[in-house]
Amino acid sequence: MNAQTVATMDRARLTAGLLSVDELAKLLNCSARHCYRMADAGRLPRPVKLGSLVRWRAEEIAEWIAAGCPSSAKGGRQ
Repeated sequence: MNAQTVATMDRARLTAGLLSVDELAKLLNCSARHCYRMADAGRLPRPVKLGSLVRWRAEEIAEWIAAGCPSSAKGGRQ
């Protein structure tokens, strides 16, 4: 994805603040399991844990995509 794609992403998802794994997978065009694998490997921004729920900050994901999806030293599930 490029910066133009990020700019045209569904505004409702970005303004919601937090993305579920299913929403993130749809955004990245991959499976939910692959999102978890990327998070475990530190290739995604660190998610927020709300009880047993795992969510990603939409703003961080948009910035991550705009930056070219770099590996994140702060990645990994909590």
